[in-house]
Amino acid sequence: MEFVRLLLVFLHLLGMGMLVAMFFLQSRAGVGAPLNKGWLHGAALQLVTGVALVGLSPLTGKDYDHVKIGVKLLVLVVIGVLALVYARKASSPGWVPRALAGLVVVNVAVAVFWT
Repeated sequence: MEFVRLLLVFLHLLGMGMLVAMFFLQSRAGVGAPLNKGWLHGAALQLVTGVALVGLSPLTGKDYDHVKIGVKLLVLVVIGVLALVYARKASSPGWVPRALAGLVVVNVAVAVFWT
């Protein structure tokens, strides 16, 4: 079961890396470019693996702070909603990629510094 947990953590971190990479790709595309759909894929990967990690916690013997997980989930939902709304439009405002990147940084900070 430890292998499954580590695999989920690995995929969760890849999802975070995907979100960071999307910021750089979006910056390269320039202001007004359509929002890259990779934002949605990275957020979905984070959501699925995060829920799986918390769901499997009784089997893996890990205990998670549910308030912390709730805050991380809320930030991820905001990321997903923003990405979903602006990925459907022909162009996105310049503040959207910066806001998404800021929310990713907030989520990582909550994961690392909230003990």
